[in-house]
Parts: sequence; C-alpha cells; structure tokens
Amino acid sequence: MEKTYNPHEIEQRWYEFWEKNHFFQPSGKGQPYCIMIPPPNVTGRLHMGHGFQNSLMDALIRYHRMAGNNTLWQMGTDHAGIATQMVVERQLAEKNISRHDMGREAFVDRVWQWKEESGNTISQQLRRIGVSVDWSRERFTMDDTLSEAVKEVFIQLYNEGLIYRGKRLVNWDPKFLTAISDLEVISEEENGHLWYIRYPLLDSSDSIVVATTRPETLLGDTAVAVNPDDERYQAFIGKQIKHPLTNRTIPIIADTYVEPTFGTGCVKITPAHDFNDYEMGKRHNLPLINVFMPDAHMNDEVPEPYRGLERYKARKKIIDDLTDLQLLEKVEPHKLKVPRGDRSGVVVEPYLTDQWYVKMGPLAEPAIKVVEEGQIKFIPDNWTKTYNQWMNNIEDWCISRQLWWGHRIPAWYDSEGKVYVGHNEIDVRNKHKLSDDHKLTQDDDVLDTWFSSALWPFSTLGWPKKTNELKTFFPTNVLVTGFDIIFFWVARMIMMSLKFTGKIPFREVYITGLIRDAEGQKMSKSKGNILDPIDLIDGIALEPLIAKRTHGLMQPKMAKQIETATRKEFPNGIASHGTDAVRFTYCALATTGRDIRFDLNRLEGNRNFCNKLWNAARYVLMNTQEEMHDLGDGPVEFSASDRWIKSQLQHLIQHAHQHFVTYRFDLLAKELYEFIWGEYCDWYLELSKPVLTSEEESAAAKRGTRLTLLEVLETLLRLLHPLMPYITEEIWQRIAPLLGKNGDSIVSQSYPQMDRNAIDENIVAEIEWVKTIVLGIRNIRGEMNISPKKLLPVYFYKGAPLDKKRLDNYESLLLKLANLESITWFTPKDVPPPSAMALAGQMEILIPLAGLIDKEAETARLNKEIEKIKKEMQKIEGR
Repeated sequence: MEKTYNPHEIEQRWYEFWEKNHFFQPSGKGQPYCIMIPPPNVTGRLHMGHGFQNSLMDALIRYHRMAGNNTLWQMGTDHAGIATQMVVERQLAEKNISRHDMGREAFVDRVWQWKEESGNTISQQLRRIGVSVDWSRERFTMDDTLSEAVKEVFIQLYNEGLIYRGKRLVNWDPKFLTAISDLEVISEEENGHLWYIRYPLLDSSDSIVVATTRPETLLGDTAVAVNPDDERYQAFIGKQIKHPLTNRTIPIIADTYVEPTFGTGCVKITPAHDFNDYEMGKRHNLPLINVFMPDAHMNDEVPEPYRGLERYKARKKIIDDLTDLQLLEKVEPHKLKVPRGDRSGVVVEPYLTDQWYVKMGPLAEPAIKVVEEGQIKFIPDNWTKTYNQWMNNIEDWCISRQLWWGHRIPAWYDSEGKVYVGHNEIDVRNKHKLSDDHKLTQDDDVLDTWFSSALWPFSTLGWPKKTNELKTFFPTNVLVTGFDIIFFWVARMIMMSLKFTGKIPFREVYITGLIRDAEGQKMSKSKGNILDPIDLIDGIALEPLIAKRTHGLMQPKMAKQIETATRKEFPNGIASHGTDAVRFTYCALATTGRDIRFDLNRLEGNRNFCNKLWNAARYVLMNTQEEMHDLGDGPVEFSASDRWIKSQLQHLIQHAHQHFVTYRFDLLAKELYEFIWGEYCDWYLELSKPVLTSEEESAAAKRGTRLTLLEVLETLLRLLHPLMPYITEEIWQRIAPLLGKNGDSIVSQSYPQMDRNAIDENIVAEIEWVKTIVLGIRNIRGEMNISPKKLLPVYFYKGAPLDKKRLDNYESLLLKLANLESITWFTPKDVPPPSAMALAGQMEILIPLAGLIDKEAETARLNKEIEKIKKEMQKIEGR
C-alpha cells in the first residue's frame, strides 16, 4: 500500500467501477428494501442538507444491500417550476429577450435545452459523495411517464369533486407574477414603521386611531376591528366610519382575534390583502376589495390619484395625503416579519385570485388514521404530534401556478367559460362530443411542483401501470427527510398514495435535524456561513471561498463583512478532507435533535481517523503478505489477545445492527470510531507485536495472530463500509485475496453477523485487566514525566488471588507492553518503598520513586494539587 492515504486518488476510480459494474441495481434476491430519494431541484447544487441526508440514506442502502436485501434506491430530480423558469429567464434577459418575446412553446423548448445541457449538475455532485442509487432508473418529474401519472391524478380528483377552481387569497410574488407556496416564502425580521392613522366617525366629531404597518392597503379597508373585551372601545362597536381617502363607509366590528396591546388596540381590516383579515372578513361577511394589479401596482378600484402607482410609491402618497388632512397621528419604528419570495427576493403580497385547489379534508382523514394506527411511524416519535396538528387543521391546497414551465393544467375552456378536463384536447372533444369548430383554449397555468412530487413514491415505479417494480418495491421502507417539508411533501405523499394505490407510501419516516454552523446559526448566503460539501471534500483556497460566499450579494457592506469573517475563520482556506471523512462526520452528527452544529474540527478528526485506518492496514499487510502462503497449512493457535479482540468484535457487530434499525447513526459512528481507533489500532496491534516478534512464540501462535489481524480488519471494513465506502473498498481489495474471499467488491459482500460462539467473557476480563495495568503505569509515567523508553520496576500490592493468577499468565506480556524491568508481587505483610501509585480494582500498582524524581518537587506538586482539590470541594459544598 502507498505510504500516505490519498482520497482523491481512489474515489473517482472506485465510483466508476461500481457504476460500470451495476452494483447499485436491485439484485432480485431477498426481501425488497426501497428508499425514494427526496428529488433535488434540477437547477440545484449540492448543499449541506443534501450531503447530510444522502449520506444517511446511502448508509442505509449499503447496509441493507450487504444484509441480503433486494435494494432499490430510486433516484430522480424535480423540475422545480419557479426556480428553473427563473434561471432560463435570466439567461434570456442577458440577451434582452423575454419569454413573452419567444412565446410559450419556444420558451418551454429552451428550458428543456438548458436542462439537457447543464441541468443535471446535482446528479454529478451526488456521485461525488458516493451515493449508490440505481442510476439506470433515474427519473425526472417532467418525464412522459410521470407527466401522464400527474394528469391521471388531476382528472380523477376533478371528476370526484376533490379539485375545484375558486377565488381565494394566496401568497403572490409580484416579480414572477405567480402564486407561491408557504415553503417558497422566507419571513425574516426587518426594520419597519408603525403608522398611527385617525379614522373619523360618520356623523360624529369622534374618531378612532388605528395602527398599521402597511398603509398602502388602506384603500382596500372594509372595516375597523377592536377586541370585544377592550373597555376602551365598547361604545364604538357597531358605529360607522367615513374612510378618509376613499369616502367609503365602513363599520367598526368586534373580534377576539384583535390584540388589545398591539398599537392602539384598533386595526384596519383589509380582507383581500391579509390572511388573518380574510378569515375575519368571512366571519363578519365583509366585502373583499382588491386594490393591486398582479405586479403590485394600484388598480382601478382605488381613487384616481393612486391608480397605476407602484405599491411603495402609493404608500408615500397616502402618508403625504393623510398628513395634509391632519389624520396622521404619529409614526414609530417597528420591527416586523417581512415575507419575501425565496427566489425573487421581493415582498410577497396576500392576493385575491382565481386558482385551482385540492379539497384536502377527505384526503386527510385516512392519512391521519394510518399514522395513529402505527402503519407509518415517525422517527423520532415527537414529529408524529407535529404531523397530526397540521393534518387536523388542514386547509385546501392551492395547486396552480402562473408559470410556463411545469405540468400544464389539463383543463380547457370554451367561449362561454365552461371548463372541460381531460388528458388532452382530443380526449376532451371525444368525451364531451364537441365538434371541431367548438373553440377550446387550454388553461395557461401549471401545477405546483409539490403536486407531482406528492406522487413520487409510486409514479417513479410506473403507476398507473401495474409494473413489477411497483409490485416489488411499494410500499417503500423509509423516507429520510427534513422536518421543514413534513407538510409540503411527506403528508401529501401519504394522502396521494392512500388515495390512488390504497397503500401507505412508506413504513417509516426518519426526520433529520437541520445542519447549522458551529455557532448554531442557520446557514444562509446573507450570513456568509454556507459550507459546500464539495469544498469540504476537495478543499478550497481562501480567495475562491470568499468569492463564492459573496457572489451575487447586492450590498457591498454585507459582502465586506462576510469577507472579513471568512478571512478570520479560514485564513488558509478549507483543507481537503475526502469524501469518507465528510460522510462519517455527517453520520456522527446525526443525533435525534432538531438542530445539528457542523464543526470543522470534527471533520479534521475524522480525516485523521481515515489515516489511522490506512496505517493500520499497512501494518497488517506488512506482517501478513509474505507469510500468507502458510496460513492455510499447519496448526493455528490463537492467543488470549486474539480471542479478546474477536470477542469484543462480536459485541460491536451486534450494536451495529441495532443502530441501523433505530437510525442512530451517531451511536454507530461513535462505536466504530472507538473500536477501530482504540481497541483494534491502539491495543490489538500492540498486543500482536510481542507474538509476531518473539522467537519464543510458536509458528502456530504467529499464524493465529496473523489470521486474526486479517479477519478482524476485513470484518471491520465491512462494518464501516456503509459509512465510508471508498477507503473500505480500497483496503478490502488488498485484504480479501489474502483470506481467499470471493467477490469483485466489498459492495456485494455480506454485512457481518454476530457469532456468539466467538465470545469468551473470561478472556475479555483478563485482557481488560492487562489494559488497566498498562494504562496505570503509563499514567504514572506521564504524571512523573518519566520517559516511555525507561525500564521500570513495578510492585503489585494488596492484590487478590485472581490478580496473582493473571499476573502469572500475562507477566511476559506486561513486561513488553509497559516496558518494565521487573514485576514484584508484594504480600500484605510486605512494606513497599515510597512509590507512585495507580489502582487496578483494589490492587495497587506501585513504581518506586527512588532515583526517578525530585522528592521536594514532587511533594510541592502534590501539595498544590491537594490545595486545588480542597478549593473545588469548598465550592461544591457551598452550592
């Protein structure tokens, strides 16, 4: 083996080997095991969340593949309607072309062209982190087969009255001119203002003061509301107000939603421009007055002076006019949550439009039931409550988007506005017996991307056809995803699967935490704390890292702050760590918590772990390759150390299976790390040296130790492979032939199974006793600053008969491991000389101090330690 571990030299080579030899495809043997990859956006790049979740999914798939299951990890990408359209529109804008210049058909063709040329970046990046998905079955939500499934679902739901068209309030993006989902709205706290405006009462000199953060919506007011329990305003309830700018008469109403402590306790109600006001408007039968055009300019419903004004220019004019009318009471600074489109960055408006909706109540009932009955389990279980809370308060789902890229709604309108739904226009005409001259126009809208994603577990397996894949792999076994899309994706997949297949889509939902930076901050471009998994794998110099983090930032001040912080945190850039170290770190951090802090120090430690494993393999090969020719010939004798490591290995195997079943990747990584680094490398390799180097040891004993070195290492490689695929493959390929192992790759090897017959608890206790002695002596050397090379005499004092028996058995091993000159057994009647002491149970391990230390200096050190402990004791007692 090469002296130095170089991950980049091995990673691409092995991935190409795996993919070329189809190791990732289902074997067709064993119990089916299937995971559906949460489809990343076709526009996307690998981020920390992708790296984290895909590392965990790959660990599960590799484990179950090695455990003999017929595994399918279904790969695919999402067409990401608004994100993809935005990318292509930006490209066109650079050439001063708009999609409207091109027309719908040409624009969609251009998007497909972009998708083929550069839209699969994330697929290549996922290969970099070693995902063992079945690439031969890669799917795209706009594939023909998946598109047909989307149409089938839409038509069935429409025919059953579960899809309808209606006018309701939606999140509206004034830049992209489309409705967007809650997930596409980012609400962050910003500095704003609270305007206090005086509303005169009709036929009275009295007035009432309302506080608002959005004066531009004032032109759509249809009421003013107060809390019915607010004594200040009870006399005003039911009275009428003369609106100061529209001359409209509006009532003062009472509603418990109003918070008396906000502003003046009086709020204006604009049902067409606020979700809470919309609900209040329904309760009080208020009219809905929309004052905006789709681009957030004022429409013809407002008085003439404001028509056509952009919303913030209208705000300024409204404030100026109220000031002139002496109706602006005051203005206060106010922090508020501002909703912005995550793609456009502009402030989103609640907007009243005609949209397509899915009636969710009938779909939600069975989806609630299967979770209550335990047919689907959330892990950790606390997410079950979150799921149930949302499902029990579910509202109808707006599924239409005013885009061109996506699944176009399969609905056609005639000249009278009558709607017809079908697979295509020919299907509609045949179904409804419409003549060729009966003009039909297809709906311009496309479906929400989540609509097609909700069908992902079964549409990717061939539904509505009854394919072998659907029969074999559905329901799938586990969904691995984040808590942020339980509502948008997880719940909808459950509802759609039950509706259209009569089966649950998956048996378990493993909810991961959110990756944050080392300080617990959410990773975001505005904070400049984003880490790219590929940069962690390959490394990146400081200047390119700064350029990456500040790219696209509009504010120079923010960019400078990010640059300064990056220079401080990464003065030398980010070092290369390789894929295995990154994956192992993800697994080690996969606790049951909601937030996961990613600390680069952990990553560095796991890079060192790779080096440790590599060097251990080099030691094993150096001590076995030349002698392997006689391993199968002649007797084999296993030492106590051999039997100890084999016994401990069985417990590790048992725990590994338990951790996979319970999704405790963190505990699995911890135990593998501690066993490989501590038990195998630090202890067993050391314990093997006296056997292999001693002229007194028999050939059979040496043969037994060499065989144990190889067998244990080979087993550890298989245990570790699901977490660290590359380094384990590289080493396994060198180790396996020495053991006569068949198979082209560790990928297709069996996962180790526990052998209870290999456990010898007595030997374990004895070697643990030896380890305690050696550690005690090493601690004394450290405390006394005694060189590890210096031979020392050691006394055993107050030992039990069992200690004496063990000493007789392991004295020669102790002399070599602890580098001792002699070991003397003291009886209770003996008086040992002044010595440094360590304990092994009740037995004292003594190293005489004569000639080893400066007595006065040691006395001073001990007295100082005693004083320190006394002070600590006083503090503890004081508490």
